[in-house]
Amino acid sequence: MRLSFQARPWARRRVRRCLLSLLAAGTAALSGCASLSAGGGEVLGRNHRFVLYQPGPGETLRSVAARFLGDADRYWEIGDFNNVREASESQPLAIPLQTLNAVGVHADHYQTVPILCYHRFGTGGGKMAVSTANFAAQLDWLARNDYHVIRLEQLVAYLEGRQQLPKRSVVLTIDDGFESVHRHAWPLLRRYGFPATLFVYSDFIGGGEALDWDQLKELSDSGLIDIQAHSKTHRNLLDRLPGQSEVAYREMLKQEAQAPRELLERRLKTRVKHYAYPYGDANEAVLETLTRQRYELAVTVNPGGNAFFAQPLMLRRSMIYRDDDLEAFKAKLQLSQGVRRP
Repeated sequence: MRLSFQARPWARRRVRRCLLSLLAAGTAALSGCASLSAGGGEVLGRNHRFVLYQPGPGETLRSVAARFLGDADRYWEIGDFNNVREASESQPLAIPLQTLNAVGVHADHYQTVPILCYHRFGTGGGKMAVSTANFAAQLDWLARNDYHVIRLEQLVAYLEGRQQLPKRSVVLTIDDGFESVHRHAWPLLRRYGFPATLFVYSDFIGGGEALDWDQLKELSDSGLIDIQAHSKTHRNLLDRLPGQSEVAYREMLKQEAQAPRELLERRLKTRVKHYAYPYGDANEAVLETLTRQRYELAVTVNPGGNAFFAQPLMLRRSMIYRDDDLEAFKAKLQLSQGVRRP
């Protein structure tokens, strides 16, 4: 390997350390290439998998990603690989040109993606109602600490091992469909540009404290809020009526899965493919029903993060309550799980 350096000794030492890090990670050696200028910085080496780049004055991870990856929003791929949050003239960057670790598995830990679950906002509503101030503080903390609020649907490719996700990924979900979502949560989500999935049960729509169809359409049309199914009646799907036969029970499950999907797709012109279990409960009959109804993802209220090997129809979610302060909120953001060595 030959690299032509027109650089000071400190740059050469940093480049050597970066190359050694790449080699230790099992990557191919960078092929020889003379230093090339690019937007004020220097290309110190490249091959089909990496570019080794020395940022120039004023460059950011976003500008570097736009130049080499064709998309500024992919800046996190460079930041995560180099374990940095910003570009610096004093540190070369290894820019991965290919997906290297789509499933987020490392020697001592593996990635997990937390899904957060809200219900109501503002005052009233008991412990399920998160105050506007607390919700604003939570979103602000995520934004200031470089968390990536991703869409629930992005987990499909991640669980199939096809899509790498930012190591600080989190999903926001809201259950039931209370009007307070539109009044309190929606303005804050819009301010931060954070997407969320709203699970509604169809018999509740237009009720006394519920969102109406005009509000649901506004949320759906925004492109930030994804409206998905939370059953038809919000009954516990494990409960059978006295004397209910197996056939009747299976038919009830079919209606609880099919009716909200068909109604929401017809009224909102959207595709419904995700489901939130009422009370978080499911059994084999419920799972079989959702599979037949072509649901791709379903969520429980079992806390914790989701690794690439999570069951798509039994994803974990952590509930956010009124009494959760910021420290309690942060504790529910499980981003990784350690690996025990024998």
